[in-house]
Amino acid sequence: MTSSLPIAPPTPERPRPKRRGLPKLLMVGLLIGVIVAAYLVLRDDGEPRRSARQPQFPVPALTPAARTTVPFQAPPVDMAAVQDMSRRMQIPERSLIAYAKAEQRQREVDAGCGISWTMLAGIGRKESFHGRINSTTINPDGTLSKPIIGVPLDGSPGFKAIRDTDKGVLDQDTTWDRALGPMQFLPATWKRWGVRSSGDGKPADPQNLDDAAATAARYLCESGGNKLTNPQGWWQAVLTYNESVAYGRDVFSGQEAYAKAVNPQ
Repeated sequence: MTSSLPIAPPTPERPRPKRRGLPKLLMVGLLIGVIVAAYLVLRDDGEPRRSARQPQFPVPALTPAARTTVPFQAPPVDMAAVQDMSRRMQIPERSLIAYAKAEQRQREVDAGCGISWTMLAGIGRKESFHGRINSTTINPDGTLSKPIIGVPLDGSPGFKAIRDTDKGVLDQDTTWDRALGPMQFLPATWKRWGVRSSGDGKPADPQNLDDAAATAARYLCESGGNKLTNPQGWWQAVLTYNESVAYGRDVFSGQEAYAKAVNPQ
């Protein structure tokens, strides 16, 4: 630093006076911090403060041995209670309706399968947080605000290598396949099992929650030998959906938690 003032003769050093402004600045800063913190705590803009993969609804992590037990069973959804159930379980109301409709539809096709909306909810929670991953929203007709498309299955650590099977029509990738929609189906699997829930004659849409849930119900019933209420069938179905015991335990935990929230023992 330079100065334009004349240089004075040196004088003996004296103790420098304490700066009196600093405590005041600190006090002002602390006051501002308190006000900001109070605002952040007290504000309420109607949006849930939670991560897409960490719902606040308590889902204890269970570790059952594969093929030894099945999750707790719940009765079909009481449509009059959907709003309350949605609030308590933190499942979007539209997602809950899709799961309930898929259960009803599949039971009409095969009453003995034992599919439950809670099983679909367990998978939906794991795959896309019930269609809300990456800030996606669900439209009243079951479509999504934006497509849910998984990572390329290119053989990276933790992923299989699956070359493109649909020329990018469904997953927008002409090199590798990617999982699709809120229930995360591969293009080839969707092509074989896809269900159009509305029955309007249009192609099944993996990005439509109703179609995705109905397809998952059909796929699980077939994969589990239409015996989803016994350990062998339940685990066979889920491990066909995803070949991982850890994945199966996550779905088990979700199904158990949702079922017990409806009908606790």
